[in-house]
Amino acid sequence: MNSKIDKRLKQIKAENNIWIIYLLIIGLSFYSNQLETDYFKNNNEISKEKYRKINIIIFSTLVIVYCFFEKEAISSIKEKDKTKTQEKYDNLALFASTLILISGIIFLYIVIVDKGIEEEVAFN
Repeated sequence: MNSKIDKRLKQIKAENNIWIIYLLIIGLSFYSNQLETDYFKNNNEISKEKYRKINIIIFSTLVIVYCFFEKEAISSIKEKDKTKTQEKYDNLALFASTLILISGIIFLYIVIVDKGIEEEVAFN
């Protein structure tokens, strides 16, 4: 096989691992919602703190995943021998991944500093 195909197959394998991470994050999100519900229904401070810590773990993990996609987009832009259309798509992909990374960082900041869980943030 040629190196371009090998590289693409490695990317697909990495993306499959990220899907597994997303599934784990979804499970954690369900659990954190149960804790949040317990806090609001029963004023359970322990549930509130567990909810916050789980959300910090969730959004920290997402920021790491988003950094991976940002790195991949930057790598793709640096590749040579592309058509104008491929270059356009690479630039759009980098722009989109940068915005997603920024949003992840903002959400992580919110869950860290919002000790009263005033703002509803969700994995999206």
